[in-house]
Amino acid sequence: MKLLIITQAVDTENPVLGFFVRWIEAFATRTESVEVICLTEGKHSLPANVRVHSLGKEKGVSRIRYLLNFYMYMWRLRRDYDTVFVHMNEEYILLGGELWRLWNKRVVLWRNHKRGSFLTRIAGFFAQGVYYTSPEAYVARFRNAHTMPIGIDTNFFMPSASVPPRDTILFLGRLDPVKKVEVFIEALTNIALPFRANLYGSPTKSDSAYAKEVVVQAQPLVKKGILTLHQGIPHQRTRALYQTHAIYVNITPSGSFDKTIGEAMASGCVIVSSNTALRGTIHPALMVRDDDVADVARGISAALSLSAQERFAEAQNLRTYIEKNHSMERLMTDIYKTLEEK
Repeated sequence: MKLLIITQAVDTENPVLGFFVRWIEAFATRTESVEVICLTEGKHSLPANVRVHSLGKEKGVSRIRYLLNFYMYMWRLRRDYDTVFVHMNEEYILLGGELWRLWNKRVVLWRNHKRGSFLTRIAGFFAQGVYYTSPEAYVARFRNAHTMPIGIDTNFFMPSASVPPRDTILFLGRLDPVKKVEVFIEALTNIALPFRANLYGSPTKSDSAYAKEVVVQAQPLVKKGILTLHQGIPHQRTRALYQTHAIYVNITPSGSFDKTIGEAMASGCVIVSSNTALRGTIHPALMVRDDDVADVARGISAALSLSAQERFAEAQNLRTYIEKNHSMERLMTDIYKTLEEK
């Protein structure tokens, strides 16, 4: 198989999409060659059978130039791939789907958002397969949809040899409204038990009013020395964060299976989450409602109250769950199984 991957970024230092470089490496081990078209290219070191082609965002080119570059690569590389894997952005299928169908290329789409539109349905029509991880994803209803593991590199994300202090809490995510950062901060003010929390994240837009409000909201806790705010960090550095915190909090609304949850599970954290995909996996007392400050505070307090034995058992259970159901190896096996069926 010769594969074309289309994605937003190929950059190990990207706080949100840095994980995808590891996906490309995994694809390369099972594929004759891999061509990658990305919106922006940064730091990476990929196998010899991988070539990366940037649309030029890192160079500041115009949107019209993005489009022209996309069609140029589509045409120039057309004999170098037989399968197209579009990661997250359906727009590329809307732009190229008709040509790929004319050229008899197999097209699959990875899309895990809760919301969709008529354009999403058109993209799904042009794709031979649509992949998602959350049962609440918009594309889960499509006839050609396939449930997929989230793809965690369990050889990289693993528990530390030393157990982190039981009162340490980590929140890792963009300072954007969808992450419910303000709910997390307010919940911390309602916790009576002692704790130390670290919040890592930067806004998508540097001038975000929401991010500025969150920073102001956090100041009373910061002055007390129980909450520390940090900028977002490269993906490869997140393992150290998971390994040095006992509790990971994620209250992004259900609809996608946030990859950071799986990474934290694999790294030995106890999880407090609102994601309904985790029901039956994490301890029931640690499931919370994302828009309910009191309930989030209750869930974090429950995590802080776990005994050492309970914490160890929960962490081991979550690590086993990821290894069995959501590892990188499992993801690649499932993807290639569906591709071979076409």
